[in-house]
Amino acid sequence: MAPSIRLSPAARSLFDEPLAIAVQGLGPRQQVTLRTSLRDETGELFQASALYQAGDDGELDLARCPALPGGSFSGLEPMGLLWALQPQKPFWRLVKRDVQSPFLLQLEVFEGHGERPGRLLAQAQHERAFLRDGVQRVPVREGRIRATLFLPTGEDTFPGIIDIHGLGGGLFEPRASLLANHGFATLALAYYQFEDLPQEPKELHLEYFEEAVNYMLQHPQVKGPGVGLLGFSKGGEVSLAMAAFLKNIMAVASLNAPVAATCIPFSYKDKTIPTVTIYEHKAKATNSKFLDYSDVIDDPFQAPGNQSRIPLEKAEAQFLFMVGQDDRVVKSEYYATEVCKLLQAQGKENFQILSYPGTGHCIDPPFFPLYHIGSHPVFHKRAVLGGELRAYSKAQVHAWSQIQAFFRKYL
Repeated sequence: MAPSIRLSPAARSLFDEPLAIAVQGLGPRQQVTLRTSLRDETGELFQASALYQAGDDGELDLARCPALPGGSFSGLEPMGLLWALQPQKPFWRLVKRDVQSPFLLQLEVFEGHGERPGRLLAQAQHERAFLRDGVQRVPVREGRIRATLFLPTGEDTFPGIIDIHGLGGGLFEPRASLLANHGFATLALAYYQFEDLPQEPKELHLEYFEEAVNYMLQHPQVKGPGVGLLGFSKGGEVSLAMAAFLKNIMAVASLNAPVAATCIPFSYKDKTIPTVTIYEHKAKATNSKFLDYSDVIDDPFQAPGNQSRIPLEKAEAQFLFMVGQDDRVVKSEYYATEVCKLLQAQGKENFQILSYPGTGHCIDPPFFPLYHIGSHPVFHKRAVLGGELRAYSKAQVHAWSQIQAFFRKYL
């Protein structure tokens, strides 16, 4: 019997779902190299490989066989060939622009463990999709709002979440599309550098975000009485400001977010929150010649930075702070800890912190490749974002399940 790759699900799975990988028809204890490849929408290649030895029966099941040292990872890691994918072009980030088309994953099995791949023994293709069949993608252009709404399958009402991305502008849909597969009506909201939205806003008017909240609550398939917010980095900061000033925010999951206004001030009605000062000269060079910007922001818990702190004590929402202990862009663990101390001092218990070791600034849905050195969101210079491959892959899976559990509980 010729070697063949057995996948479950066989032809297509969601990007955030586990994929079971096995090879059958090998010789007893045969040594092989497995390689995965994926091209992004610009054609850039991401690859991972691992060294394995088949069992006495010629079967190789990644859920039971550990990878041997020498590949992209080692040990018992059934999903290692997905989470260890790395760009062949240095410092490149895997981004999904068109969530209506899947990524195509190639799997190959080569003979032996050599420096160069041996003879090709088997290959397979698999689609990693962002939308489950029946999930609707609805472009939203209502009033000032520029967004995309993802509605789960069925005619029911669903808990509503607004997903807000970090600095960099544009409309970012992958996380919202994946959440909709899990039963949440999710609005991916753009707030600058998209269509007719401001290119470089002088202020972020919370009235714009209030319009998005009202849009969601008026939607016949969104279950009230309030909505949840999921924000990463600057988007987390926006979500915290929304919770402090706007009504009908029930739950906020904040991923590595500042707790003060950074880069762009907030305004709401007659109130303005000025931005905290950022000192570029405080960046530190690392051994790897990249800059570490983790100490450049004024402390929002000490004067004068505290004028820029978001008054979270005014919020009624439940908070879930998810922080990477190796975040080199924002001191997210320090911020979350200090802000929760302030809430506690006011007799509040509406918060929890999940802190992830070996995890940097980017906390993406499961199986997105680690992006640990990249362009700094403010200074646009190559910077250390933080994170370590295996720890990060575990954090992604855990954080994703916790985000869903949190919103199920409070929405």
